Amino acid sequence: MELQDALTQISEIRQQMARSQVFRGYRSMTVGFSGVVAFAAALWQRWQIPNAANDIHAYLELWVSAAALSALVAGAEMTWRARRSRSGLQAQITLLAVEQFLPCLVAGAMLTYVLLHFSAPNLWMLPGLWAILFSMGGYASCRLLPRPMFWAAGYYLIAGLLCLIYAKGPLAFSPWAMGLTFGCGQLLTAGILYWTLERNHE
Repeated sequence: MELQDALTQISEIRQQMARSQVFRGYRSMTVGFSGVVAFAAALWQRWQIPNAANDIHAYLELWVSAAALSALVAGAEMTWRARRSRSGLQAQITLLAVEQFLPCLVAGAMLTYVLLHFSAPNLWMLPGLWAILFSMGGYASCRLLPRPMFWAAGYYLIAGLLCLIYAKGPLAFSPWAMGLTFGCGQLLTAGILYWTLERNHE
C-alpha cells in the first residue's frame, strides 16, 4: 500500500510540474505555416469557389482540409519534439497541451455538423463561431504558454465577433472572413512564439 501511495504522489508531483512548465512544442515556423495555409485557402476559394453560398460542401471541404493540414503538421512537429527530448515530463506536457486545446476542435466539428444538417441557413456564422472556439482553446492553453499568448487568444475572440457582425448577407462566406481571421491570427501567434521562446535561444 505504501508503494502505491508513493507512486501516486510521484504521479501527482509530475502533473504539477507539467502544469508549471512552459510548453515549447508549438513552434513559430509551424504556426506561421498554418497562417500561410489560411491565406492560400482564401485565394483558392476566391478563384475556384466564387459563389460559396451555393456550393457550401466545397467551401467546407476546402476549410476543413486546410485546418486538417495545419493540425497534421503541428501534430507531427510536437510528436517529433516530444520523442526527441526522451523526457517523460516533456511527453506529459505535450499531452496536457493537446488535452487543453482538443475540446475546442471537437466542439467546432460538432457545431459544423449540426449547422450543416439541422440549421443550414445559419451556416454563414461558421467563420465567426470557429474563431471564437479557437479563442477559447487559446485561453485554455495560456497556462502552458508565454503570457503574451493571451493577446493572440483575444484577437481571435474579437475577430470572431466581428465576423458575426459583418460577414453576413452579401459578405457571407467571404474568403477573407476565414483568410484574414486565421491567416493574421496564426502569423501573430507565430511572432509571439518566436519573440518569447525562440529568439533568445538563437
